[in-house]
Amino acid sequence: MDKESKAVCLELHLRLCSNVTCLGVKPNFSDYTPSDRALILNAPKIYYPSTFYADLLAAAGKPIFPSVHTYRFVQDKIRQSALFDLLNVPRPRTRTFYGRRLQEKILARFQFPFVGKIPRGSALGRGVFRITCPDELDAYCQLTKVAYIQEYLPIDRDIRVVVIGNKIVHAYWRIAAPGEFRTNLACGGTICLDPVPCAAKQLALDTAIRCGWNDVGIDICMADNKLYLLEANMKYGKAGFAAAGMDYYQIMEEKIRNEEI
Repeated sequence: MDKESKAVCLELHLRLCSNVTCLGVKPNFSDYTPSDRALILNAPKIYYPSTFYADLLAAAGKPIFPSVHTYRFVQDKIRQSALFDLLNVPRPRTRTFYGRRLQEKILARFQFPFVGKIPRGSALGRGVFRITCPDELDAYCQLTKVAYIQEYLPIDRDIRVVVIGNKIVHAYWRIAAPGEFRTNLACGGTICLDPVPCAAKQLALDTAIRCGWNDVGIDICMADNKLYLLEANMKYGKAGFAAAGMDYYQIMEEKIRNEEI
């Protein structure tokens, strides 16, 4: 397959796919060579255009993958939370607080323990805190001017459901390490390939479709026999694929070849 016949990708996300040409993300469109600019402008679709180019290409009428809606909610818990509220998605009680006297405002609505998160830019479990006392709340509020507070659910595992296109491609459990409330692998969590409840997978798929997200890892937990959606990760890891013996890049090659994405 020659260069011109390959799918065009800006980010290096699909660099190991044999049917994709990855050009990299240049800070100025004029930094691309004339031949690369022609590839971008003539390609039927641009894959992984980056947060910077997603809106620009979409505004210019160029089809992209993932969707522009997917990019607009990357690592932004506040915007995700507002959208979940709008769509009435089941999730832990969550509220964002602004301005002065954060501690006072939070304690008027939440009782210890609860979870505080850095609302934008955090990932891999970083910026997520279980807050059990006033000193811990004060320490959290020193880290952020905007407090993102979520009801604490006493769970030791959650479910990651990966949706690509309009289909679920993988679903698995993440189990927290002893003494740790976060299930992230970077925080010592482990992957479990036991069957995932169909209702959890359906909740993830329905949410992704309703939100307009077509490349996302949806995190869901179960508490008191109820399902709760925790958050969406547009930059999900690939360890769950490897644990199940699945070749992520082969999956993406086939989806591109079959025009599923």
